[in-house]
Amino acid sequence: MKKIYYNGDFITLENYEIEAMLVEDGIIKKVGDLEKVLSLKDDETKLIDLDGNTMMPAFIDAHSHFSGVANNFLKVNLEDCKNFKEMKEKLKNFKEEKNIKDNVWILADGYDNNYLEEKIHPRKEIIDEVLPNNPVVVQHKSGHMGVFNTKALQEFNIEELEKNTGYMEENSFLHYLNKIPLPDINDLLNSYEKAQQEYLSNGIATVQDGMSYNSIIPIYQALLEKNKLKIDLVSYIPIKDNQTFFTNFNKHIKKYKNNFKIGGYKIFLDGSPQARTAWMRKPYIDSPNYFGISTMTNIEVEKAVEIGINTNMQLLAHCNGDKAAEQFINSVKKHKKSAKNIRPVMIHAQFLGIDQIGDLKKYGIIPSFFIPHVFYFGDIHIKNLGYSRASKISPANSALKKNITFTFHQDSPVIKPNMFETIWCAVTRITKSGVILGENERISVINAIKALTLNSSYQYFEENEKGSIKEGKNADLIIIDKNPLKINFDEIKNIKVIETIKKGATLFRSN
Repeated sequence: MKKIYYNGDFITLENYEIEAMLVEDGIIKKVGDLEKVLSLKDDETKLIDLDGNTMMPAFIDAHSHFSGVANNFLKVNLEDCKNFKEMKEKLKNFKEEKNIKDNVWILADGYDNNYLEEKIHPRKEIIDEVLPNNPVVVQHKSGHMGVFNTKALQEFNIEELEKNTGYMEENSFLHYLNKIPLPDINDLLNSYEKAQQEYLSNGIATVQDGMSYNSIIPIYQALLEKNKLKIDLVSYIPIKDNQTFFTNFNKHIKKYKNNFKIGGYKIFLDGSPQARTAWMRKPYIDSPNYFGISTMTNIEVEKAVEIGINTNMQLLAHCNGDKAAEQFINSVKKHKKSAKNIRPVMIHAQFLGIDQIGDLKKYGIIPSFFIPHVFYFGDIHIKNLGYSRASKISPANSALKKNITFTFHQDSPVIKPNMFETIWCAVTRITKSGVILGENERISVINAIKALTLNSSYQYFEENEKGSIKEGKNADLIIIDKNPLKINFDEIKNIKVIETIKKGATLFRSN
């Protein structure tokens, strides 16, 4: 069936304005003035009156953890807890309400020591007080650290329990986190459906699973066998032990099948700035000899780049601090001509130095900025680094001036996949306490939208299929209640997604 959309604003992100658009068989067939587009209709064409609302390309998630969002529906949410007492109450109530038996794993997520009254991370004894008979992990909001209780440590056969507080960071934490048994498959499939709807309700039609370990393979297989995926899902896998993924999904390597593909590899070079584990060139305030955490050697990073090039697979590198950025840039530099072909991505790039931006252009590295950090964690960065250094977070305008293609993301489930809030963050750069952080790095609304659509399609090698309203591209579209180009900046974060369309089919419609 043909569909013609008209009587609204169109944000095409191309160098033209249109009045109407024809969609047929999931593809944008014609754009132009209303009379020209209407001349192409036949008896079966459906005319869709936008009623003054705005249509634009669907958003493309440049980096998040789709499986993490799904799993969060099975976890205890601790985001609103103000202290350890409230955390314990939530953990205890969760077991009672869900009727969870002893010895069954309980997972919790979302606490932030910076906002707790105690100002410290919990320890195993806190959890043991209320859940002594269940293995429990409580994960920090950043995803980079957390605490296991005594029962969990025993499950892992970790010795010296008396001395071990249960708190772990970075590689150690992630190592044990991935040893936790998966929940029931039916519960997981249900949570993945909820995650899919959450992305769709935010206008996102392409999502990322930013680090897919082998343990997730049975879930992917079930999703594909049952045809559960309606949005496009791009998975990035560890640079080590990747052969199992390739064996199980050999038809999905760099091309979609049943809406799923393997996009490339993922590596971690450091931690997170709000947890003071991002690897920096200068020390943190009040810690003259502490620069954060490096998680890979130079040789390991260089080898990862080499593997990406030799297998023609894209490489995503988690780099929050400027020292981690330096390490990745230097590794790519050694293969600069070949590396451009795989479009390496610097994930987060939060404290990428202004002096380093030119190298990204030179070596073809795409920075994907975690721009909402300005709002959510900006005040913490000021505390940890000082106002001047904190103001340089996510230097989007500096990248724009160098004509560098960059993207934005939310790193969900760290924060919700709210694209319009992200646009608002990029154009205002206001922290939770109301401080303007890096006024000179503000960008225009249209450039912020491009970072979440057209630029993201380029990051995925999909610029010819997605990211703008153009004839021949997929009809991945959203209808929204306000035009972000015509309203006050403060209103942008409150824009509502009315409808999300994937290849011409409506997958989400608001009530």
